[in-house]
Amino acid sequence: MQLDLNLLTALHALLEEGSVTGAAERLRLSVPAVSRTLGRIRRLTGDDILVRTGRTMTPTPYALAVRDRIGDILSQAEALLAPSRDLDLATLDRTFTLRGHDALATALGPRLLTSIAEQAPAVRLRLLAEAAGDSDDLRHGRVDLEIGATAPQLPEFRSEIVGHDHLVVVRRREPGAAGLDLTAYAESPHVLLSRRGRLTDPIDDHLATHGLTRQVIAAVATSATALHIVSRTRAVLTVPEAACRPLIEAFGLSVEELPIPLPRPPVISVWHQRYDTDAAHAWLRAEVRAAAAAILTRP
Repeated sequence: MQLDLNLLTALHALLEEGSVTGAAERLRLSVPAVSRTLGRIRRLTGDDILVRTGRTMTPTPYALAVRDRIGDILSQAEALLAPSRDLDLATLDRTFTLRGHDALATALGPRLLTSIAEQAPAVRLRLLAEAAGDSDDLRHGRVDLEIGATAPQLPEFRSEIVGHDHLVVVRRREPGAAGLDLTAYAESPHVLLSRRGRLTDPIDDHLATHGLTRQVIAAVATSATALHIVSRTRAVLTVPEAACRPLIEAFGLSVEELPIPLPRPPVISVWHQRYDTDAAHAWLRAEVRAAAAAILTRP
């Protein structure tokens, strides 16, 4: 059955006004147009709806029985089709799934969780590790927000840069160790941070322009594992400073400036367009933005 929900609006007006003329004025339609609509309603319901009694129109028993229900249905439809911009954080009960590199989760997690718990105690977060390959999790709603360094290419995804990090070189502390110039940096054994196990990255291209190559001894998927290896070996690791700062401090590593002029990597928040106007999701994005701004401020 093909239903025209405009018939409910017309039926409601007819029953409220008790006449075709009154309903026409209320709906800002012509009397013939409302008469034709009443005819359609009669054919659809198999009921006369309004019958003439002298100079007035009287609703049938069926019309009286459904009058209040029609009002309720129209109120619900209006509420459904007019999205609310009000957000009651105190009663918000929702689970959000965020995905990003473990270093970002480590850096953002405490500040983000503290702020959310203070405002919306019934909200829960899932902090997932980056996927090893491409996935449709954002598209299918399995992930609400992805935080990384890559902007989306497809128009169905939205993104914003919430800040920029700063690349540094970390290695274990050794009293009296000389600083790393470009040659010493290239000659050091390197651990690479790559969730896909890549053994090269853009740094190799920059070194090549100076006629240098480096020895990569391992590619590691997580920053915690990579930093642990560095703390126990002579290897060096190039990482985003702010994202890895809590882990760098936990492992007691030495931090030095990267002897190569590279752009500061962006921190990008990505979500599906379905959440553009979702008030709760917009609040979550603002919380991530504030947490990122706090950790990306260099001490």
